[in-house]
Amino acid sequence: MTDVYDADKRSAVMRQVKGSGTGPERTLRRLLTRLGARYRLNRKDLPGSPDIVLPGRRLAIFAHGCFWHGHDCARGARVPKTNRDYWLAKVGRNRTRDVTTAEALSASGWRVEVIWECEMKDEAALAERLAALLQATSRKA
Repeated sequence: MTDVYDADKRSAVMRQVKGSGTGPERTLRRLLTRLGARYRLNRKDLPGSPDIVLPGRRLAIFAHGCFWHGHDCARGARVPKTNRDYWLAKVGRNRTRDVTTAEALSASGWRVEVIWECEMKDEAALAERLAALLQATSRKA
């Protein structure tokens, strides 16, 4: 089946898909700020350019969209009906890249955490998880 949009319209739609500064990232940043955490955004000098980095705690946090990174929740398990092979390959490449990035960060002495988009629906539980993360990764002096 062909695309419902012409090439120019599809290009415009795909340009609207953001890579950083997304809603889930903003939610995560707001909660971390409330907890008093100091962080940096999208450190390009680290493998995978983590969404949020707490350098003093050697903690890298990725805010993953369930669809784009193939989470096992209902949204992540959904596969588009059109161009199915392309999307399965794309999500597969994303998952492979995520594993490689996490391994590289761990090998460099960083702790890696992934926060899924579906986990952000329950902000109270997410705040508790972040507080526990911050407690477990005490600041280096």
